[in-house]
Amino acid sequence: MNVNGKHYRTIWPKQDNPQIIEIIDQRFLPHNFVVEELAGLDDFVSAIRDMHVRGAGLIGATAAFGMYCAALHTPQEKGESFLKEAARKLIDTRPTAKNLSWAVRRQLAAILGIADAAERLKKAYETACLIADEDAEYCRRIGEHGLGIIREISKRKNGEPVNILTHCNAGWLAFVDYGSATAPIYAAHQEGIPLHVWVDETRPWNQGAKLTAWELFQENIDHTLIVDNTGGHLMQHGQVDLVIVGSDRTTRTGDVANKIGTYLKALAAKDNNVPFYVALPSSTIDWDLCDGLQEIPIEKRSGDEVKFISGLSTKDQALTTVLCGLPETPAVNYGFDVTPARLVTGIITERGIAEPNEKSLLSFFPEYS
Repeated sequence: MNVNGKHYRTIWPKQDNPQIIEIIDQRFLPHNFVVEELAGLDDFVSAIRDMHVRGAGLIGATAAFGMYCAALHTPQEKGESFLKEAARKLIDTRPTAKNLSWAVRRQLAAILGIADAAERLKKAYETACLIADEDAEYCRRIGEHGLGIIREISKRKNGEPVNILTHCNAGWLAFVDYGSATAPIYAAHQEGIPLHVWVDETRPWNQGAKLTAWELFQENIDHTLIVDNTGGHLMQHGQVDLVIVGSDRTTRTGDVANKIGTYLKALAAKDNNVPFYVALPSSTIDWDLCDGLQEIPIEKRSGDEVKFISGLSTKDQALTTVLCGLPETPAVNYGFDVTPARLVTGIITERGIAEPNEKSLLSFFPEYS
């Protein structure tokens, strides 16, 4: 998508040296646009764990390039054991996003067993690039399928703006390009459909305020930032036509894990008859899980992320971090929650819009039957 009118992906091999992978370091957005170079396996581990990159699809693509980096630096005498240990380190960085382990295991399946180091490296690079390209293309298709939902609402509103609420950032910054939840929004905007997006701030990392709002600004889409607890009020007063969120892991039965607070939005949407859609590429579906509430691992992060908040000082224009409450106050920080399938209207995938149940999902992806 666009940054000051120039197209960017979120991750790419450096043009003059593909042994270095470049990313947009999202910790500095929206105030500073920083491109970071990743060269060693530890760089990739830190980038994922410490949220230089975040979002299901981008985590997967970053891990895929991390495995390419591991192949690049594999000692001749260690071979497969080195690659398996690199895979373990990458998978252990963040437990909830399915795309992470999916991408790493896809790399292992592609490169293990190739004895020649040069051939193994070539295959690792090709696989990482393919994973990134697929992620972007699948998100583009999600936009095409989701466009019909927005188009229909627009017709009913006789050209009045369609009010869409989203939670966290499931935009192009969370994937390689286009995004999942934002892809239908971008497609509708390109078609000329009047839109307005309610952007949840999304504490404690504020990905909505820092990332989603920045994306929409770059694309000239009308939007308004709200605190996380405002969504229900807006729905009660008819100011939300549609909710679209992303997912970090979805079960074969349609239970959805997404950024903490998504479940509350789904409850409010159900109570106010507002359609609640989840947009995701199929790499996010965990076909081995049936009960999201019991089986999806929920990441528990440092409580300091709740107690401290970062932003731009209006005094000296420097990025700064401040303590919100007493330093002695304990804080708990669950990164995700699970929205049961019964609260989901539909799941927008690269192959079409499925009902949130096993039968419908398998009708789009019969290879997992």
